[in-house]
Amino acid sequence: MDPAVTIGSSLGADMLTIGHLARKTGTKVETIRFYEKSGLLPAPGRTDGNYRAYERTHLERLSFIRRARDLGFSLDQIRQLLSLADDRNRPCAAVDAIASEHRREVERKIRDLQSLKAELDSIVDQCGFGTVAECRIIESLSPMK
Repeated sequence: MDPAVTIGSSLGADMLTIGHLARKTGTKVETIRFYEKSGLLPAPGRTDGNYRAYERTHLERLSFIRRARDLGFSLDQIRQLLSLADDRNRPCAAVDAIASEHRREVERKIRDLQSLKAELDSIVDQCGFGTVAECRIIESLSPMK
C-alpha cells in the first residue's frame, strides 16, 4: 500500500505527503528530495509518524521550479529567481536580466543546432546508397581520411 495514501488522513486538510506532491507536480520523489537537499525547496514539517508533510507553499514553489526547469533554466538561475520572487517589493530588473541571459543562451544553442543540422544535411545528401565501403557518411565521420 502507498504510504502517501495511508497517512493522508492523519495530515491536515492542506498537507500533502511527498507522494501526493510528486503526483501533483509530475516530479519524481527523488527529485523532490534533491531539491530539498540543495535548498531550492524548504524542508517540510513532519507528521507524528515522521513522514514529510508538505504545505501549499511547497506545491507552489515546486511548481515554479518545475516550470523553470521545463524552460531550461539552470538550478543556479532558479535559485536566484526564487530568491528574487521571495522579495516581492524588489524591482524586477534582476529577474529580467536572468531571463534575458537565458534567452541569449537558448538562441546560441539554436544557432549551434542549426549549424549541426546543416552539416548533417550535407553529409546525408552525399549518400549514394552504395556499399558501406563507398559510404560518404562513414568517410566523413572517419578521423583518418
